[in-house]
Amino acid sequence: MFWILFLIFLGACFAAGSTGGLFPPGEWYRKLDKPSWTPPDWVFPVTWTTLYICMATAGARAALAPDSSIAMALWSLQIALNGLWTPVFFGLKRLKLGLIVLSALWLSVAATLLALWQVDWIAGALFVPYLVWVSIAGALNASVLRRNPDKA
Repeated sequence: MFWILFLIFLGACFAAGSTGGLFPPGEWYRKLDKPSWTPPDWVFPVTWTTLYICMATAGARAALAPDSSIAMALWSLQIALNGLWTPVFFGLKRLKLGLIVLSALWLSVAATLLALWQVDWIAGALFVPYLVWVSIAGALNASVLRRNPDKA
């Protein structure tokens, strides 16, 4: 049963992640003034693949646990917001709205981490790298917004 659930959660993750292919960064993003600590392009697919495996594992573990309805609802919310950010930031080129979505994503990831931890501490721990990465993404989004006020 775990592996079936894992594949379902992984499918949800890669569905959210597919927006990166639908709305690639492109020339617009390359021309933005970005901070020196911006990760190189190759880091993003490697990081997201790793995070999606962790997120799917956490979701599958928690789904098998009793009393996981709040954790599952929050997991659903965070993956929806995860899939929304790319079209807003890269598709619509809305830096400020992207930061708002990313802030909501950060809050939902933090809440999901806490809810998962209460259900299954390993599932909660699997969300820690995700929260770190969303924190970095939020700082990067905020920095790009600050450095490119004419694009906001």
